[in-house]
Amino acid sequence: MNVTIYKPSKNAMQSGRGNLGAWVIEYETTSVRRPEPLMGWTESGDTANQVRIRFRSREEAQSFAERQGWTYTVLEPRSRRVKPRNFGDNFKYVPPEEAEKA
Repeated sequence: MNVTIYKPSKNAMQSGRGNLGAWVIEYETTSVRRPEPLMGWTESGDTANQVRIRFRSREEAQSFAERQGWTYTVLEPRSRRVKPRNFGDNFKYVPPEEAEKA
């Protein structure tokens, strides 16, 4: 069975960076997802894609996958880039020639 191990990013409803330390194992989908004819919801032939297992570290998740005999892919988290900004730059005059280049 193929699984993916990754560290989820914060969702749009979170303002802070708390509770982002968990790593997740998620099964890779084996069947095609399609709209269900009655309600239009997305359906799939297997229910394994609904399972998410959380771990405190990547090493714990990898050792669990190895104990189960699963092949896994690890997706490394992207680093957060903070672009330093100054409030006064919002009101700075930029000549029209330079504004067209940017």
